[in-house]
Amino acid sequence: MIIPNLIAESRKIVFKFGSSTLADSGGRINSPFLAEFAQQAAGLLGRGKQVILVSSGAQVAGLSTMDKWARKRDIHYRQALCAVGQVELMGAWKQAFGGHGTHIAQILLTQDDFEDPIRTLNMRNTLFTLVDEGIVPIINENDTVSVEEIKIGDNDTLAAQSAILWSADLLVLFSDIDGLYTANPKEHSDAEFVDEVRNIADVRSRITLGGANSLGTGGIATKIAAAERALAYGIPTIITNGGGQRALEGLAQGTRRGTVFLQGQPT
Repeated sequence: MIIPNLIAESRKIVFKFGSSTLADSGGRINSPFLAEFAQQAAGLLGRGKQVILVSSGAQVAGLSTMDKWARKRDIHYRQALCAVGQVELMGAWKQAFGGHGTHIAQILLTQDDFEDPIRTLNMRNTLFTLVDEGIVPIINENDTVSVEEIKIGDNDTLAAQSAILWSADLLVLFSDIDGLYTANPKEHSDAEFVDEVRNIADVRSRITLGGANSLGTGGIATKIAAAERALAYGIPTIITNGGGQRALEGLAQGTRRGTVFLQGQPT
């Protein structure tokens, strides 16, 4: 059972949450879901593991707070929504982890931060300091200044970059899909689930890639690209559905499926 073994053997794990995973049916931040995940993450911390989150959801949280801006598409309102929503999002995560005596820290980044060696070193040192002190860093794109992220960017790439920066053992991309299929299962009844990927070029040549959902900026293509980026640094990656009950425990116990990206050929 590859996925349960990966989680058991990995000490440093990055979890990425898409907006659709964090939102409830009404498009608002799903606080019960956050509380449930925090409880599961606390279990990992109690076993000596270290956790970093890459969390989307600033726009969703902003719309929950500033509903009167829901129909505004001007980029300045989009950025303002993220500024408001980031406070709400961190408040929700703080409440979720606070019940387990765990502190969180907010880190907002842009692509420029990863391209400047001094900033990169400072980011890395901060991450190591936080996790060594038992604090859970929560990373997000700095949407209020990074216009391109709102238009075409994605947090799958940010999660892979963060995992590489931190020298993580495992990257888990939680989304609204079970994993990788040969085609969109909502549109193709004959779509086959892909349990394991060791040759990304081959997978790209034989599957049909879909677009992003209505709440997020990323699609399956960005997740494959993120997995490819992480694998180049020896970091296995899992794509799985973050919805439903106790997703993390399901992965660890082998009762929830996902697609795992690994290096090399199967033994």
